[in-house]
Amino acid sequence: MSGFRVPRRIVTGHDGAGVSVVVSDGPVPVTRELPEDGVAFHEVWVTPTVPAAIHAGAEDPTAGAITVPPPARGTRIRINEFLPGHLDERGLQSPMHRTESIDYGIVLEGEITLILDDSEVTARAGDIFVQRGTDHAWANRGDTIARVAFVLVGAEFQDDVLEVLPGDVRDSLMRHGPREGADDAA
Repeated sequence: MSGFRVPRRIVTGHDGAGVSVVVSDGPVPVTRELPEDGVAFHEVWVTPTVPAAIHAGAEDPTAGAITVPPPARGTRIRINEFLPGHLDERGLQSPMHRTESIDYGIVLEGEITLILDDSEVTARAGDIFVQRGTDHAWANRGDTIARVAFVLVGAEFQDDVLEVLPGDVRDSLMRHGPREGADDAA
């Protein structure tokens, strides 16, 4: 057994008469496990734009490859699981990475350490990160699984931030899925 748990996803919609109904109830349909890294990604929902389009039916926007950032003007919610004991030689479980997004990380279970350029902070169940386009990595340095729900919202670096970041920051942004040209974390 891998130790990962695929979350249940319940999606609501409308029937032909406009009545509120459950259109889907089951495991999250898109999951990517990287057991060698001790990480799993469970895509819950994606909206390509905000405001998001609400349709009556059960269309599923999560199909396709798992990618880190949300659509440029959209959102993404996922649950990441970090197993203990899968740290690299630098004590990291994910590579340092940056996305042009605001990421809300809600620790559901266990504890997870957020590593920044000059500091790190450990959060426990119930704590919330607001990660604002910074270079960061994750590490589970505890002895139990860490589960974190991430809500990623497309954002745009403003001139005052671009002035202090490296000139090639947009070229170095994470834009791909796990191990497909770039590493994944959230």
